[in-house]
Amino acid sequence: MNAAHSRTAKPHIDWTAMRNFAALRGQLRISLTPVCNIACWFCHNEADTPPPLTRRDRSRRPRARHYTAEDFLTVISALMAAGLKRTYFTGGEPLTSPLARDVLTNLAPSGPDASYTLITNGTRVRANRSWLKLAPLDKVKVSLHYFSDETLQAIAGTRLGIASVLDGIEAAREMFDRVELNCLLQKENAHEIHSILDYALAQRLPVQFIELVDTDFNQELAPSAVPADGVIAHLRTLTRDEHIEVAGVGQGRRVFRIDGIEIDVIHRDLGRHHVGQCGTCPVRSKCVEGFWALRADHAGGLQPCFVAG
Repeated sequence: MNAAHSRTAKPHIDWTAMRNFAALRGQLRISLTPVCNIACWFCHNEADTPPPLTRRDRSRRPRARHYTAEDFLTVISALMAAGLKRTYFTGGEPLTSPLARDVLTNLAPSGPDASYTLITNGTRVRANRSWLKLAPLDKVKVSLHYFSDETLQAIAGTRLGIASVLDGIEAAREMFDRVELNCLLQKENAHEIHSILDYALAQRLPVQFIELVDTDFNQELAPSAVPADGVIAHLRTLTRDEHIEVAGVGQGRRVFRIDGIEIDVIHRDLGRHHVGQCGTCPVRSKCVEGFWALRADHAGGLQPCFVAG
């Protein structure tokens, strides 16, 4: 090898750890923006300053955006080529991002063993339908933490009505084959959990119930967290089809099936799972989820979790 070639040769990178992480169902989370049109009190905003804090204190601002759509596409392509197979688009509300259209409609095909998932509050799906239907998304996951205008107001601090969320779910179903729901368990919606489950079953939509993850942003309201035991007990009255999945990253989950519809419950009683550099992480004792995602954000940051962020 001559000197000129040695100066331009790319360094060898060993992606074994990345491939192992992907095999354990590790995922890539792309935060297109920290901005959201609602302000759920529990929002961790992928470790950026969440909307509720920004509303209360205008001096606390999210990180400035540095990435372009091309930057996002480059990162996604490189990390998926290196081994990651599951990419989730988050925020904030990703559909408030001025980059959302250019990123989502210019994604390379995900491939047979990979997937792209949009996580949204649903309120802007219909308004973006003209271009969103062109995006090669494999799944849309809509947050449904409420089932009335009153609960939506209590949790998200918005004047928008629940009809806008339900219409967003319907709009997503018109465009994509796979639409799922997720619901964070909390005192504010405890009286509506059965209604949310009944809605999911009636609409034949998979739903995931999630226990609250404590962060520095929501500690003052941590007592609002509700354990999953109640919903698990209720599900056991509806079906005997239950099994446990522990992938090796993040938290384990209980999986129920009712008339072919999958209901997941993220249950902390199944433990948390730490891989890779988690073993030497100085804040491991505070960790409640384990390392299950690489997070890339609009500011050009890449971090393994929002606890270490």
